[in-house]
Amino acid sequence: MGRMGMNFKSVATLATTVLLSFSGVAIAQEPVWHNGLSTIGELKYKEGFARFDYVNPDAPKGGELKLSTIGTYDTFNPILSKGEAASGVSSLVFDTLLKSAEDEVTASYGLLAEGVSYPDDFSSATFRLRAEAKWADGKPVTPEDVIFSFDMSKEHNPLLSNYYRHVVSAEKTGERDITFRFDEKNNRELPNILGQFPIVPKHWWEGQDAKGNKRDISRTTLEPVMGSGPYKIASFQAGGSIRFELRDDYWGKDLNVNVGQNNFGAITYTFFGDRTIEFEAFRAGNVDFYQDNSASHWATFYDFPAAKDGRVIRAEIQNPLRATGIMQAFVPNLRREKFKDQKVREALNYAFDFEDLNRTLAYNAYQRVDSYFWNTELASSGLPEGREKEILEALKDKVPADVFTTPYTNPVNGDPQKVRGNLRTALTLFKEAGYELKGSQLVNVKTGEPFGFEILLSNPSFERTVSPFVNSVKKIGIDARMRTVDDSQYTNRIRSFDYDMIYGIWAQSLVPGNEQSDYWGSASVNQQGSRNYAGIADPAIDELIRKIIFAPNREELVATTRALDRVLLAHHYVVPLFYAKAQRIAYWNHLTHPADLPYYGLGFPNVWWSKPAGTP
Repeated sequence: MGRMGMNFKSVATLATTVLLSFSGVAIAQEPVWHNGLSTIGELKYKEGFARFDYVNPDAPKGGELKLSTIGTYDTFNPILSKGEAASGVSSLVFDTLLKSAEDEVTASYGLLAEGVSYPDDFSSATFRLRAEAKWADGKPVTPEDVIFSFDMSKEHNPLLSNYYRHVVSAEKTGERDITFRFDEKNNRELPNILGQFPIVPKHWWEGQDAKGNKRDISRTTLEPVMGSGPYKIASFQAGGSIRFELRDDYWGKDLNVNVGQNNFGAITYTFFGDRTIEFEAFRAGNVDFYQDNSASHWATFYDFPAAKDGRVIRAEIQNPLRATGIMQAFVPNLRREKFKDQKVREALNYAFDFEDLNRTLAYNAYQRVDSYFWNTELASSGLPEGREKEILEALKDKVPADVFTTPYTNPVNGDPQKVRGNLRTALTLFKEAGYELKGSQLVNVKTGEPFGFEILLSNPSFERTVSPFVNSVKKIGIDARMRTVDDSQYTNRIRSFDYDMIYGIWAQSLVPGNEQSDYWGSASVNQQGSRNYAGIADPAIDELIRKIIFAPNREELVATTRALDRVLLAHHYVVPLFYAKAQRIAYWNHLTHPADLPYYGLGFPNVWWSKPAGTP
């Protein structure tokens, strides 16, 4: 952790120190205040910095940004896990205690909080609010607001409850100070992640709406919520669109962490039920920015006039993925008896023909994922060595023997001979798991029950990718089906783990920590709303997660994360899919951005702006 920053420590005189020492009176350590937090090394930006390096401080304000998203919404409540939250509300309407820098891996600087302090053993963290921080109604942001926001987030959002489960209390400890206390020491990440949840106004949520009805933060709402952030909800069509407008009276517009940001006068989200219709809206100029996640679509659908004459700009940008490890996969639900046998899960990987899919559908644009931390230094490879091997040897009786003898590799398909060989291997694994082919059906030897599963999808656009896998497993007698449901149903089924298999993705930072418990920890396996989609509950994995959270230095963190990666892979919890090493974006040329985007991000829409009329 960096220790630069606002130091409000008072200096006692030498005479007083000596006197108190001899009198046996304990001297309380005065807090050391920091202007930000970094989980890796020192902060880049020192106290009093003018702005982030990647912004344009002279970016003009104004214009409208028209964005799109797939799905719908039925609530503006920023902390509730119920319902479908409207895009943009949390990030545009509400400020957080800290704001992340996109040119550092895991560094955050004071937004609502002007400083943060913590003891050497990280047993607590204290945030001091800025005196000038105000809600949109002009009332100050108070410690009571922060405590209310935290308590309500833990009570009404299972994901946040799990994420902050080691934070046992939040209390007011000064006129503008809030102290969070932890039930464990030396968890260096806890102070940083406490800067991330949205702070909501206690007085507003405990008040009445325009009709005199008492508000209830435990329920969804389409009443435009009030926040302390740069934008307000100006208008909306329930479930269809929402328009945010920049607040002229935003209290934090001149803060160093906001200079050159929040440049659009208005931001509008339109919600679409179909990606094809969404793209047509982009082509027509009704949407300004489009992130294209389909390699084939990227290669073949940009022959319209605006894309040819330069009015629509296309770019492939690596920045956002430089600090992101990706696992995209078919995720079988181990809560279902049929997927509990590791051999079954491994067999399914042999039935996935990535090479043919990549060639026929994706113009060979993708690479196969072979790590839960793919494309980062945290990914395991080869056989374990050095410290990583020592960590695994200490768990030798709890981890698969393969982690010491066999490097993880995905099966290679791509031609008829390899496909036949891999399908035979899949059948052999199923046989070892107690299944056999009877006619054209794979059945359980003991029960006679056919083996089959449903892949739950949230959008029809995934069907094109999933269909080849469904057809492949049918060749070995598996009754696989796809089912695409609406957003609301999908969200509810994911939260309650009501599925056989999903098309899932986890994004990892270069500093994994407490979120690993939510991804694969035993405590999250039955916690509704967790991201333990696979249903993993394994003592060795739990132990490795704890070692990651409490890693004392970078070298230990890397070694332990690679060990965790290796154990996850050896259990064949998922069928790894593929990913690209750059984000594909297209946008209309009235949008622009600084010449150098932040090293670890797109900076969108924060540091982009709209060109004034008449500007080339």
